[in-house]
Order: sequence, then C-alpha cells, then structure tokens
Amino acid sequence: MSKANLLYAQSGGVTAVINASAVAVIEAARARPDVIGTVLAARHGILGVLAEDLVDAAGLAPDALQALSRTPGGAFGSCRFDLDPPQDNPAQYDRLFAVLAAHDIRYFLYNGGNGSMDTVAKISRAAQARGYPLVCVGIPKTVDNDLEGSDCSPGFGSAAKYAATAMLEAGLDLAAMSSRVGRAFVLEVMGRNAGWIAAATALAARNPDEPPHIILMPEVPFDETVFLDAVRVTVERLGYCAITVSEGVRRSDGSLLMEQDHDSKGHIQLGGAGQCVARLIQARLGYKHHWAIPDYLQRAAGHLVSATDHAHAMAVGAAAVDFALQGQDCAMPAIRRLSDAPYAWDVVPVQVGAIANLERCVPPAFIRADGLHVTDAALTYLRPLIEGEISPVFRAGLPDYARFELPGVKRALPPYRP
Repeated sequence: MSKANLLYAQSGGVTAVINASAVAVIEAARARPDVIGTVLAARHGILGVLAEDLVDAAGLAPDALQALSRTPGGAFGSCRFDLDPPQDNPAQYDRLFAVLAAHDIRYFLYNGGNGSMDTVAKISRAAQARGYPLVCVGIPKTVDNDLEGSDCSPGFGSAAKYAATAMLEAGLDLAAMSSRVGRAFVLEVMGRNAGWIAAATALAARNPDEPPHIILMPEVPFDETVFLDAVRVTVERLGYCAITVSEGVRRSDGSLLMEQDHDSKGHIQLGGAGQCVARLIQARLGYKHHWAIPDYLQRAAGHLVSATDHAHAMAVGAAAVDFALQGQDCAMPAIRRLSDAPYAWDVVPVQVGAIANLERCVPPAFIRADGLHVTDAALTYLRPLIEGEISPVFRAGLPDYARFELPGVKRALPPYRP
C-alpha cells in the first residue's frame, strides 16, 4: 500500500467533544506512518477544502493534543455549507478534486451531523465517477442526537449533562422563591426537530415533584389547553412549575411556536419558543415567570463534559482512521449499545448513504402517555450518557482551554472563485 495524505475537517454546529474526535484522528493516523504521510486539516470544513485553506497537524505535540482533547468548540473551524449535486455544479467538484490531488489526499474524514454525512456521500460518488482514488469516512457529531444508525451521537452526552444541570440548579432557585402568586420557569434547549436534549433534563429530578415538571418536545404537538392545565395543577400543588421547551416545538398544524429567521437556502434559525411559552403562562395564568435560553452554552460547556461522551468521541475518531485504511468508503463509525447496566458499548460501521439527511427523533416508548414528560425507558437510555466528568485544567480561576495558531500549508492552486 503506497503512502498518501489524510484530510480531516469539522462541519456543522460544534460540540464540547468534537476536538476529542480530531485528536483521536490525528493520533491514530500518526500511528500508521507506513501508509499515512501528512495529516492535514481544513479550516472551516468543506469551505476550507475548496479554498485550499489547509493546516498541517504536525505542529501539535502530544501535550498539545491532550489539551486540545479537553477543549470545546471546533479547533479547525466549522461551517454550514452544502455541496451542490455534482451534475448541477461540476466546477465546484473540479476545484475540490484539484485541491485533493494537489496535496495527494487519499483519505477524507468529515466530522459532522446529518448534512455532513450527505457531503461524505456526494464526494464519494464524485470520486468514483472521476476515477479518483479516495476513501471518504464520516465521523458522527451532534448535540441534537438525531443521527440515525448510532445509539447516540458524540456531543449529545455533554450537552445533556449541561442542560440537566442547568435545570437542577434553576429548580433549586425556583423552589426557594416560590410564593402564593405562583411562579414558572422555562428553559429552552436546542434539538431542532428532535427532543433529546429536552428529554435529558428529566435526569435532574429525583422524584415527580422536582423539576422539570413538564417537558415539551417536537415529537408531541403542542396543545395549549392541556399544557396550561398541567402548569396550573403543578403550581397549585407546589407553588411553582419548571418547564423544559425544545426549540423545535410545533403546534398541531405543524407550525413552529417560534422561529427567528431563514438563511439564503431556506434553513430555519430556531429560537424563542421558551419565551413564547413563558409569556403564554403569564398571560393566561398570571404567574410570575422567567425564561432562559442557554444557546451556545449547552454545546460549549467544556467544564461539564461527560466522560462517557468524551470516550465516544475519541473512539469514533480512532475508528474512522481504521475504517479509512481498511478501504471502507462511505462508512461512519457508530456507537452500538451492548447493555444498559452495566453500560457497555462498541463501535461498528454503518453506511452514510442509508442515514444521510435523516432525523432520529425521540421514540414513542420514551414519551409519557400524556406527551408532557418522559418514561422510565428514556431515563434508562439517557443516564449512562452523562456519566463521569472530564474536568479542564483551571488557571486564574477559569478553564485554561488550548488555543493554537497552526501555520497554513502552502497553496498550490490559484485562489478559488465560486
């Protein structure tokens, strides 16, 4: 087997553990100098590939890699960009493969979610059509936990840990300030069309009287009357009510409770459903209300990384290199659960063509019959994913996260003009 270079890139919304996957890729690739030459990374995902904006990971020493594995965010920069179908924009693929050829890249590893797996599939098909020798492997990542084919998605466990912790701590504050007039607190979490992070906040409660009392998920159409009745009953019993709202909650007609904007390709930016629900409670029930949106905080909380999640991220990164060297084109290393208690898992390949652009939602068996909370089965699934802590090193009272300035690889091609 001749020696060739490997290119890694990050895509989509970043997580608290995506850099752990990057580190695992770099370490696994360095362990095979017999077949892998240079380990390159593209700045800002596929956009960096098109722009030939590449860096050489050789500048990362072992101690730097260890620090990077505990650093949230995307060290190499991410993007939200979809390649056009090859037949619609052949010039885009001409440029892509010119960059790959100029740097002798034969292994392409793309770390992302649903849309990123579609990118992997597109590049693989284009390589085959052009006769370019390339093995493409997708590396799973998303806080939304909506990737099909995997028991869970690296990034989710840490986001779930943060959201459950936020609800636990806010609930203690709320209980302390409960009063005769009644109080409500609404926590809005990410998830788009899947309610996994919202469901995970149920881990904060040790009994039914502890927050969250109500969980609104996109999988269940929002019924205003049923919801308000549940809030009222809870406040009458406890003096307060804590509610988790997933950003993608919809009404029975399919319309979103709230949306912010659309980008140039029609993608919806979600946000505001929590505020909408909080104001509804105040308007209809007259309770004092507060609401919060963690937004980036829930996917960038490096101080609350789940050890299980970190192990998942490292494992899929290392497996991606193994799959690439085995010639498993269009594969994605997926987490397979072997048992709940004790929690056991391994990594298996799945084909990205079968899962790209699909959304894995919370199953009915995980949703309580009234649609306002989760079942014991959901808690059994969720608990292992937030177990353990990977604490960062602190300096001057704050996490001492790694920051790197890696020099760019010398460009071999003219500037890209899309």
